[in-house]
Formats: sequence, C-alpha cells, structure tokens
Amino acid sequence: MDPLSPLNLVLPLAILLSSLLAPPAIAMPSIEEQAGALIAWKATLQTHEPLQSWDRKAWPCHSWRGIGCGARQGKLVITKISLRGMRLRGSLEVLNFSALTMLTSVDLSHNKLTGRIPWSGASLKELRSLLLQNNNLSGYIPEQIGNLVKLRSMKLNSNRLSGCIPQEVGNLAILEDLRLGINKLSSSISNSIGNLAKLSVLILWGNQLSGHIPNNLGNLTKLSLLDLCHNQLSGHIPQELGYLVNLKGLRLCDNMLSGSIPNNLENLTKLTVLSLYKNQLSGHIPQELGYLVNLKNLSLYSNNLIGLIPSSLGNLSKLSHLFLWHNQLSGHISQELGKLVNLENLDLSKNMLIGSIPNSLGNLTKLSNLLLWSNKLSGHIPKELGNLVNLNNLSLADNNLTGSIPNSLGNLNKLYSINLVSNQLSGFIPQELGNLVNLEFLEISLNNLSGELPSGLCAASRLQNFTADHNSLVGPLPTSLLNCKTLLSGLNMLEALNLSHNTLNGSIPPSFKGMISLSSMDVSYNNLEGPVPHIKFLEEAPVEWFVHNKHLCGTVKALPPCNLIQKGGKGKKFGPILLGVAAAAGISVLFITALVTWQRRKMKSEEQSENGAGNTKVFSVWNFDGGDVYKQIFEATENFNGTHCIGMGGNGSVYRAQLPTGEIFAVKKIHMTEDDELIFKREVDALMSIRHRNIVKLFGYCSAVHVKFLVYEYMDRGSLSRYLENHNTAIELDWMRRINIVKDVDNALSYIHHDCFAPIVHRDITSNNILLDLEFRACISDFGIAKILDVEASNCTKLAGTKGYLAPELAYTTRVTEKCDVYSFGVLVFELFMGCHPGDFLLSLSMAKETLKDLLDARLPLPETETTSEIFRVIMAAVQCLDPNPLHRPTMLHVTRMFSTAEVHGNRDHLHADIIIPVFYQ
Repeated sequence: MDPLSPLNLVLPLAILLSSLLAPPAIAMPSIEEQAGALIAWKATLQTHEPLQSWDRKAWPCHSWRGIGCGARQGKLVITKISLRGMRLRGSLEVLNFSALTMLTSVDLSHNKLTGRIPWSGASLKELRSLLLQNNNLSGYIPEQIGNLVKLRSMKLNSNRLSGCIPQEVGNLAILEDLRLGINKLSSSISNSIGNLAKLSVLILWGNQLSGHIPNNLGNLTKLSLLDLCHNQLSGHIPQELGYLVNLKGLRLCDNMLSGSIPNNLENLTKLTVLSLYKNQLSGHIPQELGYLVNLKNLSLYSNNLIGLIPSSLGNLSKLSHLFLWHNQLSGHISQELGKLVNLENLDLSKNMLIGSIPNSLGNLTKLSNLLLWSNKLSGHIPKELGNLVNLNNLSLADNNLTGSIPNSLGNLNKLYSINLVSNQLSGFIPQELGNLVNLEFLEISLNNLSGELPSGLCAASRLQNFTADHNSLVGPLPTSLLNCKTLLSGLNMLEALNLSHNTLNGSIPPSFKGMISLSSMDVSYNNLEGPVPHIKFLEEAPVEWFVHNKHLCGTVKALPPCNLIQKGGKGKKFGPILLGVAAAAGISVLFITALVTWQRRKMKSEEQSENGAGNTKVFSVWNFDGGDVYKQIFEATENFNGTHCIGMGGNGSVYRAQLPTGEIFAVKKIHMTEDDELIFKREVDALMSIRHRNIVKLFGYCSAVHVKFLVYEYMDRGSLSRYLENHNTAIELDWMRRINIVKDVDNALSYIHHDCFAPIVHRDITSNNILLDLEFRACISDFGIAKILDVEASNCTKLAGTKGYLAPELAYTTRVTEKCDVYSFGVLVFELFMGCHPGDFLLSLSMAKETLKDLLDARLPLPETETTSEIFRVIMAAVQCLDPNPLHRPTMLHVTRMFSTAEVHGNRDHLHADIIIPVFYQ
C-alpha cells in the first residue's frame, strides 16, 4: 500500500485526536492525602484512644493501627481499613472516601458509628468487602452503592437503615454475601437482587419489608442461606425457590405468607433448616418434605395447615427439632415418627389430632420435650414413654386420654414437668413419681384419679407446683409428705398446692408448717376439719382456699378461731403491741444480713482502736439501730438525689453512699411497683444465705412503707460493660485480667449452682451485672430475677433476662435451669475476649466459625504463647456452654475442671485455630 495514501494518513491523525479529546486519567491521591482524610475523620470522633497510632509523624502503612497498604501503579496506597470492635463513636458521613479510592476492604463493624452511609463511598471502585454491621447507622442505603462492582461481601445488618433496598444493588454482579438484616428497611424486595447469580448468603430478616417474594430469587442457584424472617411479606412462597439446590437454610418465618407449601421444595436436598412458622400458610404438609434427608430443624408452627402429618417425615433421620404446633392438623400421629431417633424436641400441640399416642415414640431416647397438649388424643398413655430417659418436659394436657398414669414414668429421672391436666385418667397416682428427684411441676387436675395421695411423693424434693384438684382423691392428707424415710427432706420446697374439689378428709397435718416456701394452698371443696397450721402467709390467705369443708378453723382471716387458740390469751395480746411499736417506728429496721461480716469488722475496728489506727467503722457502731442507719443513708444520698446515682436498672436505681465514717456503700433503691416488691424479696432471699468472694455482698436492707432499698458492698470500678465500652479502661483489662474475670464468674456460678442449700439460678448473667473492684476482682450482682430452684413461683411462663444472653431453649419451654446461666456465661466469655457482644457471630445458619486471632479484642496486642493457650482453653469451654441443647452443656462445676486442666500446651498456632460454635436456629 502506498505510504502516502489517504488511509495511512487518517489513522494516526485519528489516534492523536482521540487522545487529545479523551478525559484525562484521574490522578491517584498521594499517600499523604489518603492519610490526611483519615486524620480528619479521627478528629471528628468522640473516642480517639483506639487510634492513637494515627499520627501525621508516623508512616501509616507501617505503624497505624488497622491500616493495610499495597502497591498500585507503582505507588504505595492504603488498601485496607480494619477497625472492628473498637467502640468508635462518631459519624461515618464525614469520612472522605474520595481520597481512599484504592481501598479493597473496609471493616468498621461492631462500633458506635452514626449518620448515613456516605455517597463518597461510591468512588471505591476496587472495594471487595464492606463490613459496617452492628453500628447505629441511619438513613437510606445510597443508590451509588451499585457502582461498587467488585464488591463480594456487603454486611450492613444490625443498624437503623431505612427506606428501600435500591435497585442498583443488582449491579453488583459478583456479590456473594449480602446481609441487611435487623434494620428498618421497608417497601418490597428489589427484583434486581435476582440478578446476583453468585450470591451465597442473603439475609434480610428483621425489617419491615412488604409485598411478595420475587420469583426471580429462584435464579440464585448458588445460594446457601435465604433468610427473610420477621418482615411483613405476603403472597405465596414462589415455586421457583425449589431451584435453589444448594440451599442449606430457608427461613421465611414470621411474615404474612399464604397459600400452600410448594411440593418442589423436595429438590432442596442439602437443606438443614426449614423455618416457615408464624405465617398464614394453608393446605397439607407435602409428603415430599420427607426427601429432605439432611433436615435438622423443621418449624411449621402457627399456620393454618390441615390434614395428616406425613408419614414420610419418618425418613428424616437427622431431624432434631420438629415444631408443628398451633395448626389444624388432623388424623393419627404416624408410627413412623418413632424412627426419628435424633429428635430432641417434638411439639404437635394445639391441633386436632385423634387416636392414640404411638408406642413407637418410646424409641426417641434423645427427646427432651414431648408436647402433645390440646388435641383430641384418646387411649392410654403408652408405658413405652418410660424409655425416654432424657425427657425434661411431658405435656399431654387437654386431650381425652384414659387409663392410669404409667408407673414407668418413674424411670425418667431428668423429668422436671408433667402436665396431664384435663383428661379422663383414672386409677391411683403412682408412688413411683416420687423417684423423679428433678420434678418441679406435677399437674394432674381435672381427671378421674382416685385413691389416696401417695406418701412416696415426698421424695420428689424439688417439687414446686402440685395441682391435683377436680379429681376423686380420698383419705387424709399424709403427714409423711414432709417426713420421708429417706435422706431427702420431703416437700419443703413446695410453693403452690391445689387439692380442691376432691373428697379428702381429716385435718391438715401440722407438718405443713415445714413447707416454708408455700405461697398458695387451695384445699376447698373437701371434707377437711380442724385447725389450719399457723403458717405466716396463711394469715392473710383468701377464705376461698378453705371453703366447703367440714369445719376448718385457725388464724386464717374469715375462718372461725379454734378453741385452742382462744385459750391462749397471752398470745393474742402481743399482736396489737407489736403493731403499735411498728407504727411508732414508722419504718422497718435495717436488718444486717452479714452478721459474721459485722462481727469481724467490729473485732478489726477494736483492734485498730487499741493500736490508735483508723476511725471507728460504721458496722461497729450501727449495732442494728435501723432508724440511725436509715437516716445516714438518706443523708449520704441527699434523699436519693440523682447526683449520687451510679446506675439504673429495670427495677431500681443504684446510689453511691459515703457515710460520715468514710465507708462507701452501694445502695439500690427499689421502684415501688408490685412486681418490683417481688424482685426485692427475691434479691433479699437469694443473698441472705450466700457468701462468696465473687458475689457482691449484701450488708443489709430496709423495707419501709414508702421506700425499699438494699445496702451492698461498693465496687470501685463499676460494671464490666462500662470497662469494655471505653478504650482507655478496656486496655487496662489485659488478657490475664480477662482470664481471671472469667474464672471469678465461673467460681461464683459454680457456688450458687452446686454449693448452696438450694441451687440458685441467676437468670441475668450479663456484662452489666458483673462488677469489678480496685484489684479487678469480679463479682456477680443483681439477683432481682434470680430463681432459687426449689422456691421459685409456680408460674414460670414469663421470660426474664437480657436479650442476647438468653438460652435458646427459652424459645420453646418455660423451664429455667442452671443450664440457662451456663449459656449466658458462654456469651459473656466471648464478649469479654472479643471486647463487644458477639451478636451476629451467634446468629449463623448452623455454626459460627472464626479463627481465635480474628475473635480477640483488637484494642489489645496479641497475647503471648502461654496466654494464648489459656485463652484457647477458656474459649473452647465457652463453646460447649453455647450448645443449643442444654443437656449437652457442661455444668459450671465441669467448666471449673476444664479451666484447671493442662491439656493445651503453649502453641502460637492456637491464634489461627478455628472456633466453631453450634447454634440453635429455629
């Protein structure tokens, strides 16, 4: 070709012209400009301490905490920001991401950041990971987020984001993990999410999303977890979800979904969790669900499902939780369910099931809860249920069961609750029920039971609630209920007793005085006579508890006095005198519960006085003068002025009271509501009888008409939660101090669970309720909702405790045991070593997995080898404490032994070891 031809001349000219007209390349910010953007943001934060290494004089790529660098276009640039769990407070909006265009990873999760997600973040074209979960971010998710086309993981969950999910999210073509749960997002689920073909995890639960589930979510064939629970979604479950063959978790619970369960869910053979509960689903349970052979949790309760329970469910050999209650299921319970040998929870209650209880259920030896109440079941209670050696809770109430109560139930020594109310059972109450040493609730009312009350029941020493009213029981009340011929002490822990509407005769035995925990006793509509035992709580008891008997008398209001009492004139005279004294005093005496402590302090004070050292201490001069102490407390707190308040809780406020002697106490003033009166009594009852170096000391209490307060040991450093919250104080909690705090809490829990006369469950083990003294000794405080296992009220249906620390079994059972504290302890251990509540770490599909190094509080340097081994041992014990099944959790005594073993040798590799937690995910 001719070199001078027009074509050869035009091409170079065109190239030159295009280069001149093309927009100039955006200059990459220098490392100084990038550092300057971070320094400017740091200046706006309320907490600077975690970022002290961020200094203009220091090189950011080598010495700045949480900053990583890399080479781009021959220059060194900042590529990574990792400040997880630093408790940073401030706005994210003021961080100029435009100067940080080379970032590939941003992790600011588990902080206290506020404000909106800045639009300047859209300039981060290289970003692969955006982790902002567990903050207080608000406002909308910016549309510009769709420009982050290299993003693989976006976690914005656990914030306060509102508005809709922007359509532009669909532009993130290689996104694998999208978590927007626990926000305030509304409107419908964007159809564009169906374009994210590489998505593996989609979590949108805990929002206000409405409308239908998009059909095109069926395109996300790599999805392993789809969680849309706790929204306001309506319409049918799309058939297209049956195409998600890699799905392991499908959670659509607590919405307003209607229609039937799609048959083609049978394709989801990897599924381990299927949660569709609390919707408006109708139709039959598909037989095809029996093909989901990896299923561990099937939750379909609180819907409108009808028809039979498919026999094909018997194929689900890995199933551990089957919840079908509160539907309209009918027909017989299939014998095939007896094949589910790994089943731990079976709840078929509140349906319309008929026929007999299958004998094959006796094969389910791992079962801990068998709940069949409120159906139309008939026939006998199978004696094979006596094989269920791990059963905790048996509820067959509100059915048409006949025959006798099987003696074989006496084999179930882990059973704590039997509810057979409202059936047609007959025969005698088995003596063998006395073998159930863990039995707390025995409810057999509204049946046709006959015979006498078995004296063998006295061996059920933990029994708290015994209701046998509306039967045909005869004979006298056995005196031996409190005088067992065994090593056990009888029913001295019983709190609620209802024997009304029977034909019992004779008198109420004087031995009932030994039932020191009794707070409710209904014996009306019998043939009883004679004096009612003088028990304090019965003095104000309603007469309805005793009506329609032959002739009961005694100190009960509205009952006639007995001749014996009338003759004892002296006793009657003391009442008005005591009342007069109490009225004159105007307040109750401050009772010193720590008498031994007081005596020791007095001796020590006398010794100091003899040596001419120190001032006389208050406990050596109080001498139980309630009025004087009352006055001193009021003066020290200036009538409980807010300036002296050091903490507030649900049932009271805590004040710092420094008395003239110089001694300082913590005074907890109780709110004056009916519920808080009970809490006050519980706290006093719990702490009166216990003394342990890791339990905050109760020195005394005041119970006056218009004020109630408790006087505690003052813990100088306050709560563990406050220490973890602040960077300066958090770094004072070095690794060994944290290990020692764990052991202190363990020792205290082991003591109240195993070494007290009656085991105590705290029920609210949280970082707020762990207090620290000057030497960082940890003490458990706040026993306001504690349960003395053999004394707690019979109504245990109220959920008590702090969200995030509650044991998972409280979602489906009302039982409170020591294992509830064990679970809370496990959460506390992770919080202590992570520096923040584990939160989402405990909300994984079936297990949470992290390396130890990634779990540890980043505000502290990594521990030395020997300390790492100790932390690893503590963390692994905590993992066992978090087991979803309470039967598999260790006792606190066992935890103590695990801490003391030396099986783990010093090994730096423990920092990189995986920590895997099994999680109950309903």
